[in-house]
Amino acid sequence: MTIRTRFAPSPTGYLHLGNARAALFCWLYARRHNGEFMLRLDDTDIERSTEAYAEAIEEDLAWLGLDVDLKDKQSGRFNRYDDVTADLKARGLIYACYETPDELDRKRKRQLSRGLPPVYDRAALDLTSEQIQAYEAEGRAPHWRFKLSGEVVVWDDLIRGRQTIETASLSDPILIRGDGSYLYTLPSVIDDIDFNISHVVRGEDHVTNTATQVELFQALGGALPQFAHFSLLQSADGGGLSKRLGVLSLRDLRDMGIEPMSINSLIARLGTADAIEAVNDMAPLIEGFNFARLGRSPARLDIEELKRLNKKIIQDMPYAVAAPKLKQIGLGIDEALWLAIRGNLETLGDAEQFINIIAGNLTPIIHDEDRDYIAQALTLLPGAPWDDQTWGAWTKALKDLTGRKGRGLFMPLRLALTGQEHGPEMQNLIILIGPDQVSARLAQK
Repeated sequence: MTIRTRFAPSPTGYLHLGNARAALFCWLYARRHNGEFMLRLDDTDIERSTEAYAEAIEEDLAWLGLDVDLKDKQSGRFNRYDDVTADLKARGLIYACYETPDELDRKRKRQLSRGLPPVYDRAALDLTSEQIQAYEAEGRAPHWRFKLSGEVVVWDDLIRGRQTIETASLSDPILIRGDGSYLYTLPSVIDDIDFNISHVVRGEDHVTNTATQVELFQALGGALPQFAHFSLLQSADGGGLSKRLGVLSLRDLRDMGIEPMSINSLIARLGTADAIEAVNDMAPLIEGFNFARLGRSPARLDIEELKRLNKKIIQDMPYAVAAPKLKQIGLGIDEALWLAIRGNLETLGDAEQFINIIAGNLTPIIHDEDRDYIAQALTLLPGAPWDDQTWGAWTKALKDLTGRKGRGLFMPLRLALTGQEHGPEMQNLIILIGPDQVSARLAQK
């Protein structure tokens, strides 16, 4: 069997972290088993789906490094769905219903008030032809429900284990709205059959839907895929994700300076017993991916952990990887500067401040009590050329002359040369700043 997974977003908005986790799991499983990863745009909602969002989804997947083997979109397959619908109608497996939303809501409330489950009562199946004609004369257009068997649906979920759902406890699902538009359920099953999807990987909020879809697979004579329903994300404190975190789009994260491998490193291991660590390529994530490692407890997302991973990835990033990324954000940095500053960056954009330190019109910070010391430092400044021994030789000479040591020896020099209390190692930084610029900054009054 060829392994084929699918990621099926609706192009009605930008991808967020929850979407990214679903896409990554599908991609990792396919790559782990030498299979294929499909992007299927579920764009049956014509009014809300846009081409701009469809393009953004593809861009975001590419940014994450999730290459797509095949793609399609549902809006080009309505004829196929119509043919299947006609067959289901002919076989009596779907039926027309004429209740309005208000009428259905009143039914549910009555059932709940009596302590009954709010399951659709199939009243539409008892309508006479005269009643149907009367409804249609009112201008009511029917919505169409799939008639569940009422039997027990069982499947072995790759994450949750044996699942058992009695379809008698469920309402017959609406497949087609009154305006003729398709809901998610039927097109999804048709596509999974037609595109030979072997594994459906999605969040646990779809577990009940799966029982319905299993019966649809059977009604359509399609091979049943294997299912894997993973736990949903929670905030770090164990509550539901706040709106700020829950809908934080990948584009928002990109604008914050978060690297795609920081996201992949985090969400690939969330919800597992495996240590979350920063990795710079997909290989270890692919090798270690296993549905058996995913627990059933909610996965807790901490944005601070994402930032920590981001910092580590940047600190370990080779210049060959960093250079094109820096160029994209308008920062030209040579390898020597990159190696000197990367350990102090949280995002690539932070590199701009160090460009200014090296070549900018910096205002040195020289406290009054250090002015004589800085003047002495200028007189002892070694001549060119400089190398990685220059800083040590210079500060040793200053220590011998002034008796200063520790913070009192180094901090006034850092402030005078960089204007900051923290930063890269000065032995590397002064070489990049250069003798002329160092002398000029020490000489400022």
